[in-house]
Amino acid sequence: MLGKVVIVGVGLIGGSFALALRQAGAARQIVGMERSPEALNRALALGIVDSITTSAQEALEGADLVLLAAPVAQTGPILAALLPWLEPGTVVTDAGSTKGDVVAVARATLGARIGQFVPAHPIAGRESNGPDAALADLYRGKKVVITPLPENAPGDVGLVAAAWRLCGALVHTLTPGQHDDVFAAVSHLPHLLAYALVDDIARKPHAGLLFQYAASGFRDFTRIAGSSPEMWRDISLANRDALLGELDAYLSQLTALRAKLAAGDGPGLEAVYANAQRARRAWSEAIETAEPPPRQNQES
Repeated sequence: MLGKVVIVGVGLIGGSFALALRQAGAARQIVGMERSPEALNRALALGIVDSITTSAQEALEGADLVLLAAPVAQTGPILAALLPWLEPGTVVTDAGSTKGDVVAVARATLGARIGQFVPAHPIAGRESNGPDAALADLYRGKKVVITPLPENAPGDVGLVAAAWRLCGALVHTLTPGQHDDVFAAVSHLPHLLAYALVDDIARKPHAGLLFQYAASGFRDFTRIAGSSPEMWRDISLANRDALLGELDAYLSQLTALRAKLAAGDGPGLEAVYANAQRARRAWSEAIETAEPPPRQNQES
């Protein structure tokens, strides 16, 4: 049973964390902080949090756990605002989609108190945003990656892991560098590609005609382009080096596919398609055995 939990950012990610803890009966008090007064009031009205405040001093008084659920570029300013009121026993964690940059800014901001910051990343979401998008079961059966720091006390890492398990999540551990390399390939690049395709079509003079005939394949491929542009701008820039490496590899693959297409190399195209089909089926079967059926609009 957690005592006081502070959620900085009461939208989809933070709001779902709060609702899951509430559903589990795992927190005595949940306090919301947010830069948007409208979002704060909405979270309170929806019962996501017990109380709201814009005062870091008020929020952190007696807090056991603080979750930063804001775009990664805001991590530094948020930590700087919290630091003067951060009590010795309070553990701070985050939900950012990149870890190397978050750890660097946390070290620069928190200094000797970096041990109180336990980085993490829940691998779940929706393209909807804001408090109204929050779901109590968003994390059920989904992975959460914790990237502990050498300065973290085992008990603090355990507290963060326990909180996510109370939300129904499956806790995994990586280093920050491993995390960023992995998610550049399987999350950040797919988002970049989805945004690029939709943007390309939207700029064509006959975009209306194209969208009129776009069906399920286009919808499935581009669904994640409905996610927050602000958030994905920050993620792309924060993990720039790893993302550039994956983008270069993908461009090489496209160049090879273009050459096969131009040459009319049917067997070559089929070999690529068949390898991709086998790999995706194997991945899908592994996911299905580890996770409950995904709700509509849920993403990795």
